Amino acid sequence: MMMQTAPQVSLRPKFAMGAKARAPLRAARRSHVVLAADTVVIGLAADSGCGKSTFMRRVTGIFGGDPKPPAGGNPDSNTLISEMTTVICLDDYHSLDREGRKVAKVTALAPESQNFDLMYEQVKALKAGQSVDKPIYNHVTGLLDPPEKTDSPKILIIEGLHPFYDDRVNDLVDFRIYLDISDEIKFAWKIQRDMAERGHSLESIKASIEARKPDFDAYIDPQKKKADVIIEVLPTQLVPDEKEGKILRVRLIQKEGKELFNPAYLFDEGSTVSWVPCGRKLTCSFPGIKMYYGPDSYYGEDVSILEMDGQFDKIEELIYLESHLSNTSSKFYGELTSQMMKNTSFPGSNNGTGLFQTIVGLKVREVYEKITESEVAAV
Repeated sequence: MMMQTAPQVSLRPKFAMGAKARAPLRAARRSHVVLAADTVVIGLAADSGCGKSTFMRRVTGIFGGDPKPPAGGNPDSNTLISEMTTVICLDDYHSLDREGRKVAKVTALAPESQNFDLMYEQVKALKAGQSVDKPIYNHVTGLLDPPEKTDSPKILIIEGLHPFYDDRVNDLVDFRIYLDISDEIKFAWKIQRDMAERGHSLESIKASIEARKPDFDAYIDPQKKKADVIIEVLPTQLVPDEKEGKILRVRLIQKEGKELFNPAYLFDEGSTVSWVPCGRKLTCSFPGIKMYYGPDSYYGEDVSILEMDGQFDKIEELIYLESHLSNTSSKFYGELTSQMMKNTSFPGSNNGTGLFQTIVGLKVREVYEKITESEVAAV
């Protein structure tokens, strides 16, 4: 066990955005005029196999209820419905089924494989409070199944490969999230899943990744520039040459100056902080944890970055870390830890993926409350 007698903290003031520079941002946030809307639309973009489903369960859980497929509908439906939220998978807007893509020699990532016109019309209708007959892409058979009726919810979450690709659809989204899994981690995860669980060979896994990469780089990856928050998953820097993807360095990249949410920060807003919290108050096995917070630039925009490298052993001790975080959008002291403890079986519950997904879920609640000028009770 890695133990220290006291946390190590270093603070370096941020000169480019001191108190005077941050004041206009705060004023801009306070002056935001909230407009009424029938449905708040949240967008989540990521490649396949990057943890979108787990992320959605964390987000919807913050609003209560147990998301389930439409009652009495297609058992292979991709839609999940709870009291306040509906999650739709944008794979449902594939214009070609699996065999059609083979014939056309295109991947599921290519724009010509999507029906963006229908995606736009239906997201627009759902946002306006109308019901739609949404198509279903059957991931089991690879076919396009008959459509299902989808009613307009209070919160519509559209998740998939292309939520921000089409400008018309992107303009309908109120809050944009991107899961950015590095090539090294994506490869390690795919090997673990496809070799251990599905019996695939290493060569076939490499071939599959390489076949998708050009379209991913061209059409999926650029969407992160449009996101309000990005969760970036990278190899750890605590263990040299760690290639299994079991220990992760996770960064929460938050755009500055947004009217609907305030970036979370560690210790002192606008400063640069490096902190090793492991000690008597937070149990961490080797290699421990290193936290970082500071300002940066992301594709020409000002951002705040909150980072966790490593993992912790006991979720209930996360309250110690939570006590040093601010602007988490929690409603009471300990809510962040409480939400994490509800989902201990979820992947990433002992590292930065689960922590930052939960913070982003709380941000979704903050965005909803600001847009609708209503309060959501903590659950």
